[in-house]
Amino acid sequence: MFKKLLLSLLLTSSITFASLKHIEASPTSIKNIKIIDIRTPPEWRETGIIKNSYTVMFFDEKGAYDVKKFVSELNKIVKKGEEFAIICRTGSRTTVIADFLAYKLGYNLINLKGGVENLMRKYGYKLTPFKG
Repeated sequence: MFKKLLLSLLLTSSITFASLKHIEASPTSIKNIKIIDIRTPPEWRETGIIKNSYTVMFFDEKGAYDVKKFVSELNKIVKKGEEFAIICRTGSRTTVIADFLAYKLGYNLINLKGGVENLMRKYGYKLTPFKG
């Protein structure tokens, strides 16, 4: 019983400090922050990636996902409590998982609305070729 109560308190306290911001993907919003690109490898190869971003696929090409694998990879990049941003092609996928990552798992994150499409189309941002 005590272990369950302690675990519940720890989870609640970590979630209490979680935050979620929805910010337009722009050259300014991607500066000085870790960016996790959750698209698929074919998408990364097609358009490239934001320089110095981390590629960690969430949904595969068929829409399937493995939360444990994603979180395991994410935790190698981001420290608990550290703010980071997530991006996809248009912002649809990041919007789907943002609440879950912030409010269920306790991450402090920024959802980059509009995704890489917004960066390229609206701002003329040039992505870096994906090597992988």
